[in-house]
Amino acid sequence: MGKISPVAAKYIVHANIEIEGVVDRPDVIGAIFGQTEGLLGADLELRELQKSGRIGRIEVNTETRTGKTKGTIIIPSSLDKAETSIVGAALEIIQRIGPCNAKLDVTNIEDIRISKRSMVIERAKELLKKMMENTMPDSQELADEVAASVRVMEIVEYGKDRLPAGPAIEESDEVTVVEGRADVLNLLKHGFKNAIAINGTSVPETIVELCGRKVVTAFVDGDRGGNLIIKELTSIADIDFVTKAPDGKEVEELTKKEIHKALRSRISGEQAKLELSRETDRTSMELVKRQPNIQHQQFQKPQMQRPYQPVPNLRRIQISNEEKNIFKSMLEDLIGTRGAEILDAKLSVLGKVPVSEIQTALKSISNAHAVVFDGSIEREFVKAAEETNVKFLIGMDSRVRQNETRVNLLTVNEL
Repeated sequence: MGKISPVAAKYIVHANIEIEGVVDRPDVIGAIFGQTEGLLGADLELRELQKSGRIGRIEVNTETRTGKTKGTIIIPSSLDKAETSIVGAALEIIQRIGPCNAKLDVTNIEDIRISKRSMVIERAKELLKKMMENTMPDSQELADEVAASVRVMEIVEYGKDRLPAGPAIEESDEVTVVEGRADVLNLLKHGFKNAIAINGTSVPETIVELCGRKVVTAFVDGDRGGNLIIKELTSIADIDFVTKAPDGKEVEELTKKEIHKALRSRISGEQAKLELSRETDRTSMELVKRQPNIQHQQFQKPQMQRPYQPVPNLRRIQISNEEKNIFKSMLEDLIGTRGAEILDAKLSVLGKVPVSEIQTALKSISNAHAVVFDGSIEREFVKAAEETNVKFLIGMDSRVRQNETRVNLLTVNEL
C-alpha cells in the first residue's frame, strides 16, 4: 500500500481509462503493477516506489454502462519531473485488463506546488486587504477625528425652550436655523457653531425672539417637509434668508462642501415666501377647475350603470376607489424621496427611479400604465407619458391642466 500522503506529493498523474468489458477496480490496479513490472528498471519499479513512499496510493474510479467500463486513475508522486513523466507514459502501454481490451490515456500531470502557490497568493491578498482596512490612521486623520468629536461635544441647550444649539449662538451676528438635533451635530462637525434647531414642527418662542435680534438663515431638508417648515417660519418669524439641502437629501447627511454650496445659494426670506405663495395659488386654481368633476363622481348614483362619457378628443379612464387608495398609499410612501414608481396595468411595480429619470425610464419600458412620483407634474413628463401610452400620472401637484392632455392627471389633494 502507498505510504505517501497527498500533502507530501509534488505531482499528481491524471489518466482516463476505457475498457471494452466489465472489470473491477482491483483488476485495473493489478494490470498497472503487472504490465509495467520490469519495464522501467529497478529504480522505477512501481511496487518498490510505493513501498518507499515515493509513489502514493493509486486511486481508481470506474463506472459501467452498456457493458463498457470507463473511469479515471490518480497517482500521487514525490519523484522529480522527469521520473514522474516516465511513470505516466508507462501507464499508456496497458492494452488489456483481464480478458478485455483497454485504452489508457494520461491527460495531465499536475504540479501541486503551483496550486498551493496560487492559494497562498490569494490568501495573502485577503490578509493584506484586511490589514490595510484595519491599519492605524495617519496623524492628520487622528487630528480630524479628535477635532470632530470635540465639536460634537460642544452642543448646548439654548433659551427657555432648551433647544439644541452650537456654542456660538450669542456671540454670532448670524444664526442658522435647522430642523433637528442631528442637523446641529452635522454642522458642528464641519465647523459651523452658530446653528440652532427648532426641534419639532411648531416654531418655539426662542426662535422668534432670536430672529428679532440676529440675521437668521433657515436651512431645511430638500423635501416637502422642508417647504412646510419654511412656510411656517416665514409666516411667524422674521427670517432673513432661506436655503435648502439638495433634493432628496437631509441636512444631517450633507458633506462640508454641500453645506457651503447650500449656504452660498441662499435666497431672501421675502423671495422664498413669494415662491411658496405662487405655488400654493397655482395648486388652488387647479383644484377649483377640477372640483365639479370630482363632485360629480362622488355623488353619482351607484345603481345607474351608465358608461363613463369622456370629454371630446380626450381619452379619460374612470378609476375605482381601490385604485385611488393604492395610488394614495404609494404617493405617501414616496414623500421626501424625490423618487418615482412605474406601474403596469395590474398596478404592479415595474421599476423605481429618481424623478429626474422618469422620461428615460418610460422610453425603455413598453407596458407602463401609471407613474407615481414625488414632484410636480410638468409638461415634459406629460409629453413623455403621451408618447409611451401611459394612462395615469400621479404627483404632488400639477402644472398642466387636465384638458390639455389625454393622460389622466391626479394630485395628492384629489386622492
